[in-house]
Amino acid sequence: MMKQTTIKEVEKLFGLGAHLGHKKSRLHPRARRNVYTIVNGTSVIDLTKTVVQLETANKYLFDAAKNNKTVITVGTKKVVSSFLKKYCSENNIPYITTKWLPGLLTNFESIINNVKKLKKLKTDRENGTWDALVKHERTKLAKEISKLEKLYSGLESITARPDVMIIVDPKKEKNALKEAKAYHIPIVALVDTNSDPTPIDYPVVANDDTSQVVEYIMKQLLDEYAKGKKSAPKPEKKAN
Repeated sequence: MMKQTTIKEVEKLFGLGAHLGHKKSRLHPRARRNVYTIVNGTSVIDLTKTVVQLETANKYLFDAAKNNKTVITVGTKKVVSSFLKKYCSENNIPYITTKWLPGLLTNFESIINNVKKLKKLKTDRENGTWDALVKHERTKLAKEISKLEKLYSGLESITARPDVMIIVDPKKEKNALKEAKAYHIPIVALVDTNSDPTPIDYPVVANDDTSQVVEYIMKQLLDEYAKGKKSAPKPEKKAN
């Protein structure tokens, strides 16, 4: 018998449309176990399994944050990019919402050097270092900032290769998935029925094409990570 909280969560997800998978013709064979039935040619996701998966992923992210593990969030689909950018910016979580940067993990040192360059340019602009420059020099540096921001603005809080990756639609973010796998980085992902959930350490199978569904699930995951960070032990102060 299902718990009352599980029933309520299933009802909430159902109301948002989380059960609506892809057409049967696009159903990935390895996602079949998460499908309850087929209605009018559309895969209907078993939301009782989704709720269990979400609970498991939430607990993992809470514990990871509590143990000072870092995350990066990847979601370039229009249904989630604006939400992720706002949430992650406000909570100091590194994110990619435009395009995965090839080599972000496999060539991390080069990427982090560009991030440091962007941060220094912005600091110099804000602290008055540019005041002594002539106009065309300031214009050139401003263009450099604009160029770097398009690529690295979501990574300004990153200091080391992340311990965990959160992905929306690993089928779309296959390059991010590949690099994470190369470094054995655990992956939490929102996966639809057209994707193979088996490479994902903590899959949450649900409709990943509807903004209300994606935002609801991603907010839960990221909220749990944020709660875990608040529960993390504070570094001990060194004695004078």
